[in-house]
Amino acid sequence: MEAPPRRLRLLLLLVLAVSLPATNGWRPAAVSSAPPPLRIQPLPTAALRRIYDTSDYGKLQLNNGLALTPQMGWNSWNFFACNINETVIRATADALVSTGLADLGYNYVNIDDCWSNVKRGNKDQLLPDPKTFSSGIKALADYVHGKGLKLGIYSDAGIFTCQVRPGSLHHEKDDAAIFASWGVDYLKYDNCYNLGIKPKERYPPMRDALNSTGRQIFYSLCEWGQDDPALWAGKVGNSWRTTDDIQDTWKSMTDIADKNNKWASYAGPGGWNDPDMLEVGNGGMNFAEYHPLGVQGRRILGQGKNGCQEVWAGPLSGNRLTVALWNRCAETANITVKLPSVGLDGSSAYSHETLSENVVGTFGAQVDVHDCKMYIFAPAVTVAAS
Repeated sequence: MEAPPRRLRLLLLLVLAVSLPATNGWRPAAVSSAPPPLRIQPLPTAALRRIYDTSDYGKLQLNNGLALTPQMGWNSWNFFACNINETVIRATADALVSTGLADLGYNYVNIDDCWSNVKRGNKDQLLPDPKTFSSGIKALADYVHGKGLKLGIYSDAGIFTCQVRPGSLHHEKDDAAIFASWGVDYLKYDNCYNLGIKPKERYPPMRDALNSTGRQIFYSLCEWGQDDPALWAGKVGNSWRTTDDIQDTWKSMTDIADKNNKWASYAGPGGWNDPDMLEVGNGGMNFAEYHPLGVQGRRILGQGKNGCQEVWAGPLSGNRLTVALWNRCAETANITVKLPSVGLDGSSAYSHETLSENVVGTFGAQVDVHDCKMYIFAPAVTVAAS
């Protein structure tokens, strides 16, 4: 079975957060053997600091040198579920490169549940399924690394995974060591069959085990947002699921966006809110509904009946600002926003590469039902890049 390339851009990890590129402006700390403390540099104006509050960021931060920007890549679950094998993973790595997505930063190829054998080996070690991953995970990691990409794997902070394969609870040190020996770069750590032990007790041991291997492995907590992980998981992992699993429906996607929005002030370099994966292309929604917002920033305002004409926005580097006009209404709507409400100077001119005239004071656009339009504005004296 091969991974259809047309599906690739539609199964990328959904991290509704603003990524700050390492350019002039707000530059994240560099990775080194001894990472400096991560921090978000202050936003340049009082208006931006007021609207895009980051005061909760950094109180508890893992600081393992990873996740300076939100993770981006591909995960097998939402399209393939348990119908995965090494051919699918290799074909997906090939397609990420050939489609140009790897060049845009989508560099994680993550294997979800069902990669492992149903039982541990005679030394109590995890084993790949001999039928579907006969070459082994090390060989697969070597292939993925050869493409300039990173390999992710899945386990569970319980006695079994959600599909009843061996979990890593009470096996953290051994399992982390074998992941590192295989060359794994990312661990998604799920929450099934957890014996009723609180997440705050179950997730730190794997953090410690991963750190003890000497290999940098992105640690993605997936406890479904049950214990409000944004309040504590920053010192444990590089990302934390803020919600239950996403479904391929408009209601699920919009509900998750709303739930994730409340935790925006806790996210930043080193640790990110994770509202699960994009569902684009899986067939449950129409084209407009699949159009990704691409940025958390903040929900700035809602207009119209029940506030369904929404404006989301967030600051970028280089004095740029991204603005998303999101129509959650049942009919086409004209959505407008006054620039000061998103933190821009209402008397200054701003440009966008697809607009023929500069924007001053107010901006708006017609947006189709369940669609969104996103713009990146920059001071008119500079050139904006989308």
